[in-house]
Amino acid sequence: MVEHISLPFWIVIILVALAILAAVDHLLLPGVRWFVRRRVNRVVEELNSRLRLKIKPFKLTKRQVLIDRLVFDPEVLEAIEEYAAEDGVPREVLMSQVRTFAREIVPAFNAYFYFRIGCWMAQKLARLLYRVRLGYIDDEGHADVPPDSSVVFLMNHRSNMDYILIAYLAASRTALSYAVGEWARIWPLQTLIRAMGAYFIRRRSGDRLYRKVLERYVHMATRAGVVQAMYPEGGLTRDGYLRPPKLGLLSYMLRSFDPAGERDLVFIPVGVNYDRVLEDRSLILKKQPEHEKKGVFFSLFTTIRFVAHNFWLMFRGKWHRFGYACVNFGSPVSMRAYLAETGSDFRDMNKEELFREVETLGVDLMKKISDVVPVVPVSIIATVFLRHPGRSFSELEIKAEAQNLMSELEACGAHIYIPRSDRDYAFTVGLRMFTLRHIVEESDGIYRSRDEETQILRYYANSIAHHLEKLQEVAR
Repeated sequence: MVEHISLPFWIVIILVALAILAAVDHLLLPGVRWFVRRRVNRVVEELNSRLRLKIKPFKLTKRQVLIDRLVFDPEVLEAIEEYAAEDGVPREVLMSQVRTFAREIVPAFNAYFYFRIGCWMAQKLARLLYRVRLGYIDDEGHADVPPDSSVVFLMNHRSNMDYILIAYLAASRTALSYAVGEWARIWPLQTLIRAMGAYFIRRRSGDRLYRKVLERYVHMATRAGVVQAMYPEGGLTRDGYLRPPKLGLLSYMLRSFDPAGERDLVFIPVGVNYDRVLEDRSLILKKQPEHEKKGVFFSLFTTIRFVAHNFWLMFRGKWHRFGYACVNFGSPVSMRAYLAETGSDFRDMNKEELFREVETLGVDLMKKISDVVPVVPVSIIATVFLRHPGRSFSELEIKAEAQNLMSELEACGAHIYIPRSDRDYAFTVGLRMFTLRHIVEESDGIYRSRDEETQILRYYANSIAHHLEKLQEVAR
């Protein structure tokens, strides 16, 4: 006996949709995943054939596998037991927190996205905004670094453009994994940043369990040979000077380093400088004690206004790029050689000894970074005006003072970037940047800095002040 069952039309629509989804999931998606995985594997094989520092298997491991490995790390589990006993918090609650921390930290590196899209975008954006130049690089020292080493690029932090600039310049050698702060944890930016291999950190978190999970991830990545990039200063400079080093991530890398292990740990100092830092005025404002912190919408409005203004200049044919952006790569520092020289081992140190040793090493590494910070045209011209406050100059007088300053910088071993190998042109470029921004006024061939713009001049002069301080120390 045949019976007819009547169904509402909306139920039929839902059933059809579910059937389509099931067919796509079981028939179409496996083929798509296979195709994408095949493309990615081909990209990785091609890249590893030409990269100096190859992409390690750790970076290509599925994200969920890395999360599980981090959650069930023996030291993390031991910390959970310890904190559960001390604080009386149920173990299940702490495990849930650890999973949350792990999902937040672990990246989702995509080699295809990084090299085919991310690096292409970084190149276009960097070259659109700046005349990008690679100044000095210790080729001989870099060639001596064993390819299987755990390499960490240590950089000064002047602008958020640093991430883009370094990724672009390092793309021919390796893929970098950055530690990124909370500022980037907004959708869809965080998804893109994770795909670039970056991992997120809570810089001011005092949660002991979180710090342990972060420490173990950094240890896992370093032990696996992942090429990393970090800013020892812990944040952007707000006055142009280099900041004292933050030791957290550095200590995580060093604490369990085995000098007799399969991989050496090598730090490469990197110096970055710009003729114009996009965030210079906002960074200077944050340094002032009376500064009132603005909300997200104010920051967004300011950014949109800045971008719109520059597009308007482009439309009128009056836009210039923001000068030169120069990067120097210094000599590698091997931890095997360092420990052999000092006769010590980080693993044998108690907490106080480790902190003192890491602090000493951190200061030394910051000095090596400062030594390779490039001198660019704007920083020279800014220093000239600050040395003679209130003075009016002819263009010839400015260039004469700049020439004397350059001789001082050369005497202290600073790496000076001279565009087109033409000093006169370099001084012209630096002066033009300030006149275009109305920081320096020109009238009938006479130049004078505006009193209200002294802080901006000091910000750019401070980027090379440490080179001149070195010369004063030698003179003493």
